[in-house]
Amino acid sequence: MEYTFRAVNHSAGIIIWRVEKMELVQVPEKSYGNFYEGDCYVLLFTQKTSSFLSYDIHFWIGSESTTDEQAAAALYTVQLDEFLGSTPVQHREVQNHESDAFRGYFKQGIICKKGGVASGMRHTGTNCYDVKRLLHVKGRKRVIANEVEMSWKSFNLGDVFLLDIGKTIVQWNGPKCNKQEKLKGMIMAKDIRDRERGGRAEIRVIEGDAESDSPQTMEILNSVLGARTSGLTDGPPDKTADQEQKSQLTLYHVTDADGQMTVTEIASRPLVQDLLNHDDCYFLDQGGTKIFVWKGKKANKAERQATMARALKFIKTKNYPNTTSVETVNDGAESALFKQLFQRWTVKGQTQGLGKVHTRGKVAHVTQEKFDASRMHVMPEVAAQERMVDDGSGQVEVWRIENLELVPVDPQWYGYFYGGDCYLILYTYLVHCKKYYLLYIWQGRHATQDEVAASAFQAVDLDQKYGGEPVQVRITMGKEPRHFLAMFKGKMVIFEGGTSREGSSDPEPPIRFFQVHGSDPSNTRAIEVPALAASLNSNDVFLLKSQSGIHLWCGKGSSGDERAMAKEVSCVVGQNSRQGSEEIVAEGQEPIEFWELLRGKAPYASEKRLQQVSDHPARLFECSNKTGCFIVTEVTQFTQDDLIEDDVMLMDTWDQVFLWIGKEANEVERKESVVTSREYLRTHPGTRDPDTPILLIKQGFEPPTFTGWFTAWDPFKWNEGKSYEDLKKELGEKTAPVNVTEQSVESENIFQSFPPDDLVNKINSELPEGVDPTQKEKHLSESDFDCVFGITKDSFASLPGWKQLKMKKEKGMF
Repeated sequence: MEYTFRAVNHSAGIIIWRVEKMELVQVPEKSYGNFYEGDCYVLLFTQKTSSFLSYDIHFWIGSESTTDEQAAAALYTVQLDEFLGSTPVQHREVQNHESDAFRGYFKQGIICKKGGVASGMRHTGTNCYDVKRLLHVKGRKRVIANEVEMSWKSFNLGDVFLLDIGKTIVQWNGPKCNKQEKLKGMIMAKDIRDRERGGRAEIRVIEGDAESDSPQTMEILNSVLGARTSGLTDGPPDKTADQEQKSQLTLYHVTDADGQMTVTEIASRPLVQDLLNHDDCYFLDQGGTKIFVWKGKKANKAERQATMARALKFIKTKNYPNTTSVETVNDGAESALFKQLFQRWTVKGQTQGLGKVHTRGKVAHVTQEKFDASRMHVMPEVAAQERMVDDGSGQVEVWRIENLELVPVDPQWYGYFYGGDCYLILYTYLVHCKKYYLLYIWQGRHATQDEVAASAFQAVDLDQKYGGEPVQVRITMGKEPRHFLAMFKGKMVIFEGGTSREGSSDPEPPIRFFQVHGSDPSNTRAIEVPALAASLNSNDVFLLKSQSGIHLWCGKGSSGDERAMAKEVSCVVGQNSRQGSEEIVAEGQEPIEFWELLRGKAPYASEKRLQQVSDHPARLFECSNKTGCFIVTEVTQFTQDDLIEDDVMLMDTWDQVFLWIGKEANEVERKESVVTSREYLRTHPGTRDPDTPILLIKQGFEPPTFTGWFTAWDPFKWNEGKSYEDLKKELGEKTAPVNVTEQSVESENIFQSFPPDDLVNKINSELPEGVDPTQKEKHLSESDFDCVFGITKDSFASLPGWKQLKMKKEKGMF
């Protein structure tokens, strides 16, 4: 088993294997998301939660795969489960009926191809143009594309179709498609172009209700498919189980005491955890839409190993479709989805406290690694994840905008930022003895428009003084990135208003109130907030400065590290006061004087959630009742990009439900949104409290209680996010009418070759005539390209854009 699963390295991410001649063969990462309908696959998803790892194993069954291959995939799934200590959750996935969780791994979509390993089909390499296929794209959030017959008969009015002929990809949008479906189709077309063709394919778009606007592209379509002889139909509706059906829960006890499988119904909704006995195995039937298998930790090994086979037998006995989803969970390592089917789920010995998250069973322990700045430069993906170029120990220079000019700030005041000012901060760091620069532009919330404009102008000027080398980073007050905080070693203070200029006439307020957030010098800052009790938050430490001294208020949810850092900050804010002179105030034990300084008691953010972590993770859903049935579709592995402007989305954090309403959501959906959320609670399998608070949120006005569930929430995304029309414009002339001939479909732009000496480290005026300065590398011959870059042209083309750019700069070809 060790050899079979040698690729398992306990790192977060995905590993995929394909069953080939009854053996498991690892699939290359560039082929992820591509599945052959004649094959079976095993997928391992590893997730790091707190300091532990949790695992999900999916085995995927192609619609044309053999029974032997399906049995082999199921067997390897059991072996992988044992290899990982019987802690993973197992999922059975059938082509075109994949679970929301499985689809969520492939943000660009899933492509199901005809053929398989038995028919000699191998995974295509980059830049393979010998392709001729028609893909039927379905789905709004996580799409699946199936290879269908190359004929107009495969088309319908409601879906997106991609005709892929190698060097040209034609996207045909059905007249009844919505913008989201068109956008997902476009993203998939660009993914095929970039991953499979190394960026060397053109994409053309036809709007099905305006085919006459694209006569040349229609000519390509008709030359491959033939002329369309009949009208198109609406296409079959998507088969999705409604929430009412999913709420019908039945628990069965499974045994083979007499050598034969006996299934006994023991309870129906509402279910309680005590029904599950550690010595036995159970089936939980969710209205025929999904079967959960629970394996007791004390059940015998043979019984545990046979559960998947028995679940399939149970599906057959109940006359459910053989595509019915099956999820197998281990006692003590249950999935969040499974736990939510019960009225209440408690875990023995579960750790409570801020930042502690319960993880599944006997999971592999991961040692906490200290932040290692040296890895930033050798592992750019770490730098990207951490948003850190180094640990902030480089050289820092700070200027303030004064009378629209740059005035140096005295180093003793570095880290002090006033809301009435704008600052430029130049950060210099060394990599392999070479200087690199970051230029931060910090703009106070109360700075004048002239000063904001001057800060931008002065940044350009400073950038030019350093030869255009600095990376410019514009920072909004209160949204400072981690690296910015690290530069000031935990002694950064943001004052709400005022200015640090000499001769300022603004007197210092008699009472100042600061929220201290952070656990170590690389992430701590103190931000001034209104001196009112309503500003308090049980999650943090607050510093109250008055003429009588300094009070350090410690919320129940704050950690010891945060309290220690707050004492450091008190020296900075107090200036003349020494560390240890501040009065420590524990939440709930405040003296009368403390409330008097804050103008009396008032409600503040002190929800239980901030003090103990719920065992229910946040889940995002798309809700619809357009068909007359209430349909809830989960969006797994969600990001801010999954909030689409013409949607109403529901986020369930268990103790409250958020309804997010996009700017372009239709009036009916807006009006019915509250009814929708109540319907969601009523039909929830876990028998939810109907009085669970429902929060209505409009796009662009999201509170932190909502945005905090998303990684890297971008408040400006709605102004800068790319729509379907934007992506279409990016294709430029590829979507504009052109004269098409048989040859033009197959040909590429031809670049005249020049020797490296004519191209390397040459400015535009020194380049030979006809050389495109932005694509100098394309003017190298294959052998010269290999000498200059050390890799082939095809390998270079398959690299991500940022890496290509980096190599071009390093080789003097930029």
